[in-house]
Amino acid sequence: MGATYQGVGFSNIALIKYMGKKSSKLNQALNVSLSYTLDHLQTHVLLEDSPTDADIYNLKPDGPDSESLGPEASLKFSRFVEVLKKEFQLESQFFKISSVNNFPSDCGLASSASSLMALTEALHEKYKAQHQKEIPHLDRALLSRQGSGSSCRSFFKPFSIWDGDQVTAVNLPVELLHMVIVVDKKPKAVSSTQAHQRVQSSLLLKDREQRARMRMGQLIGALQSDWKKAFEICWAEFWDMHGLFETSMPPFGYLGAESLKVLEELRQSWELNQDGPLVTMDAGPNIHLLFRSDQKELWNQNLQLWKSRYECHHS
Repeated sequence: MGATYQGVGFSNIALIKYMGKKSSKLNQALNVSLSYTLDHLQTHVLLEDSPTDADIYNLKPDGPDSESLGPEASLKFSRFVEVLKKEFQLESQFFKISSVNNFPSDCGLASSASSLMALTEALHEKYKAQHQKEIPHLDRALLSRQGSGSSCRSFFKPFSIWDGDQVTAVNLPVELLHMVIVVDKKPKAVSSTQAHQRVQSSLLLKDREQRARMRMGQLIGALQSDWKKAFEICWAEFWDMHGLFETSMPPFGYLGAESLKVLEELRQSWELNQDGPLVTMDAGPNIHLLFRSDQKELWNQNLQLWKSRYECHHS
């Protein structure tokens, strides 16, 4: 049996979202973003030499027993393999590539970020073994960005800021507990790539860059000193993003009745207790909750509540 090479990728959740692109080719974001890396939501990629003169894929997006990745996502993955082969000087070689997630894909949980980070890292391991040198961490992150814009953020933790061609780790003095309420894990009708294109028609996009930068500065301070303010900023920010969707031409959206019901319960709980988790969403129907480390009891109460009604993934 030949050598094997492995890569692990992580999901992330943006607290300040990036929406729209300056450059589609390089996946350059229109605005600054602040994200939190979810290193418990993982993709594992295993790379072996192919027994044939072709790449062989075994892509399992929702666990080892799940159906194979759909055709559109599989094509995105295989095309990025060709990009990475060229970058890592592996064009003449063929591989058997296995990929498996421990969380659902194509439903707004940054599975592309996780899987393409893992793929980049696996092929980089092959590059290191073959060429006896290493490509710097930031360069790998920016390379992975070409396949999935948000994947560059997953290379850094716990928090990261992505601003143009700069991606940096941010070490804020706050430890977080995470859970995501999976309201609906069906593949999205409008992919994230399509969403970035369609929001260009929204009039709300005009001042989006300034709003995001202002909120990011406010949020970094609030995370350290004013949790309620941090909740309010995160709440306003994800509604800002979903507002872009609903004001595009033509409009589209991800929020169904179940998402709205969960959000209303979370808001009522905050109004009653004047405390609770940060609440945010990406381009999908599913809802992320982030708790302070001293809210472990509240985190556990919420976990018991939501997993009795929905699939949940948690730290």
